[in-house]
Amino acid sequence: MLANAELSPDFTHLNQQFKELVSALIDIVDIQPVQVQVEAVRNGSFRGFDATRFYLVASGSLTARYLGRTVYLLDEGDLLLPDIAGTSNANMAVVFGSEAGASLYAFPGLELMQKVFANPAAVKVWTRLLVTYAGLMLRITAANTPESGLATPGFEEFQPGDVIIRQGERAEYVFNLSSGSAEVLVDDVVVGRINEGEIFGAMAALTQSDRSATVRARTRCSVVKVRKEQFTDLIANNPATIHSLLVDMANSIVNLNEQLVATRNGSTPLER
Repeated sequence: MLANAELSPDFTHLNQQFKELVSALIDIVDIQPVQVQVEAVRNGSFRGFDATRFYLVASGSLTARYLGRTVYLLDEGDLLLPDIAGTSNANMAVVFGSEAGASLYAFPGLELMQKVFANPAAVKVWTRLLVTYAGLMLRITAANTPESGLATPGFEEFQPGDVIIRQGERAEYVFNLSSGSAEVLVDDVVVGRINEGEIFGAMAALTQSDRSATVRARTRCSVVKVRKEQFTDLIANNPATIHSLLVDMANSIVNLNEQLVATRNGSTPLER
């Protein structure tokens, strides 16, 4: 994905993660796509465009245009997500053309999502993909509207021992651990662990409360953060995201219970 604006280096990391998640999702759902050849078109969307389909860019690039202006480009490995809601005002719609043509793989939206919902592994990847996609889109939006004073989500690196979120602080973001391992502390006591791919920080963001725990990097960690308002929109429109979030919360409760039992028995399971 390329933006028609100057973006910070973390956009490159987000973009790479997005493509890796797209590849993983396509492998899991295992649906035979239809190949679509796109001719060069600068005005309007390409011939045969269907807003209910997923389109994977195999080669070439697609151009996303809004109000006559190029906003971003989708290149090889990018996924164009369906826009079922659309807009009743054709002049306000985002159109997808191509400067020099492209080769795409088209996936039926309903069938793909049914495959995702039926597979817990696919649900996990889909949730991470949505969070990453939200980060990319918000950064592109911010870059094209410099007058906006809102902070944008991004990709951050933490070294072992760094605090990612701190107990007692206000919750402004929800996080996805892209790589690495982190530990959860309450009143400076380790009570759990966060592993790669898990979402954390959602409870305080959803309940509008202060952080109930500190999260500290155990190893070098890469995280994607998304503003709580954007995350709320994601879970409102994507039931699979809620499922994945509940699984992560359930795992956290199990880890906490194990830690409490171990504390009573005088052992430390987190170090096993």
